[in-house]
Amino acid sequence: MEELLSRLGHESVTCRPGGGLAEGLAHGAGAALVTEESLAETDLEKLEAWLADQPPWSDFPFIILATKRSGRRPEAALRVIERLGNVVLLERPLHRETLASAVDSALRGRRRQYETRRHLHKLEQAEDSLRQLNARLEDRIVERTQELARANDQLMQEIAERERAQAALVQSQKMEAVGQLTGGIAHDFNNLLTVIGGNLELIQRRANDPRVVTLAEFASQATDRAGKLTRQLLAFSRTQRLTLKPVDINALVAGMRELLERTIGPMFAVRMDLDPSGPWAMADANQVELAILNLVINARDAMAGGGEIRISSSRQPSEEASLRSGDYVVIRVIDAGAGMSPALLERVFEPFFTTKAIGKGTGLGLSQVYGIAQQSGGGAFIDSIEGVGTTVAIWLPVAEMTTEAAHPPRAAVGVRQGQRERILVIEDDPGVRRFIVECLESLGYRVQAAAHGREGLDKLSADCPQLLIVDYAMPGMNGVEVVEAARLTAPDLPILLATGYADMEAVHRVVDAERVLKKPFQIRELEAAVRDALTQGA
Repeated sequence: MEELLSRLGHESVTCRPGGGLAEGLAHGAGAALVTEESLAETDLEKLEAWLADQPPWSDFPFIILATKRSGRRPEAALRVIERLGNVVLLERPLHRETLASAVDSALRGRRRQYETRRHLHKLEQAEDSLRQLNARLEDRIVERTQELARANDQLMQEIAERERAQAALVQSQKMEAVGQLTGGIAHDFNNLLTVIGGNLELIQRRANDPRVVTLAEFASQATDRAGKLTRQLLAFSRTQRLTLKPVDINALVAGMRELLERTIGPMFAVRMDLDPSGPWAMADANQVELAILNLVINARDAMAGGGEIRISSSRQPSEEASLRSGDYVVIRVIDAGAGMSPALLERVFEPFFTTKAIGKGTGLGLSQVYGIAQQSGGGAFIDSIEGVGTTVAIWLPVAEMTTEAAHPPRAAVGVRQGQRERILVIEDDPGVRRFIVECLESLGYRVQAAAHGREGLDKLSADCPQLLIVDYAMPGMNGVEVVEAARLTAPDLPILLATGYADMEAVHRVVDAERVLKKPFQIRELEAAVRDALTQGA
């Protein structure tokens, strides 16, 4: 048999009886050529174990050389053949070509199984590569999703920031527009108050009937309150120039205790928690007092049944995005009142907005506080919870402590008659112009009047006076332009600039602060300013 297979070009190995077939198959073979008689001596358990361990692609071929029988094979022989699986039975004797054909057929089948193995291996490799690609793709999808999520978060933050910026711009434009409106109203109102208050004062000076004097005094008090309202308007519109100096905040707050207690009444208590380090702030003391008074009155009105109002001071670094970096002095006014909703908090600093009943408030208190804080280089912020209370914080830039004595106040000026000095008054409002002229003439001065800047400059050239009093807001040329033109022809001429509303930066470029006469003013203030200007010169 080996010789025949060799002549056919096949390499063959003869196995020993028993377990030799299973061992030979384990070393490798393309097919097995087995006689039916040898199966009886073969260890079928080992052979079946080898067959069971075949990979899925393998179906090992067996060629069994069977003994020719006249009848049916025994059941045991059939079961063995069935257990081998891929079997070809050739009955002996058989022709050489028949054996060669059977062996070639079995080997071709085995080679096809090897091809299937290669294809399966390639498929497994491709599947593994695909799994790896899928895994990498999933990782990339996760990474890309995270990148998109981060980009989306950043975009949403930028959109929110843009919306906040747009809202802030709209609010700023609205505040600027309302500020210009209120500033214009304040100008006209101050002119009216100057005329009303001044003439009431003239009545008080000249009246002999005590009842008339008393009634005029009542009216004067009303004009004083109206003047305070215009100052609130100007503080909101940020056209009022503050005198910023180092201020001992603790001393200022402590010095207000008696005023605050009288203002809020016996049902309320004021508790002061002041920073023991004694912080100083760069501020206008009068305006800070006004701001604190406004906040305490608001706190009182928020606690209908009485209670405690707390005022605290502290020094701390900037926490608000709208403030420049650095240290600030923070004044907080805290109440345990009704509080406000978030919708109301967005509007509390708007001018004329108030939560009080009609006739109980002007709606300018918090807007004034806001304007004072802004002009001082700081800010005003509010926190409130409905049913819990409200905290309003004024942030002011820190200042170094100073031991300089305050400038002593100028001595009060008595009713001193003028020495017939010549004074030129330039004022476009007829009522104010008549009032100033009459007051100055009653004080003994010689007065010329002009209704606008060009007329005043013509009179200045014709007869140079010893003092010029000029209004700021006038048609054609404003007061600053008149002063600049007057200085070209009379550089040593003393000048007073009267104003109820002005671009104070422009005003202070041409005159000093003590040469600004703020409307509404009283006769004694006009008299004192005129006498100082004539005495001190330009």
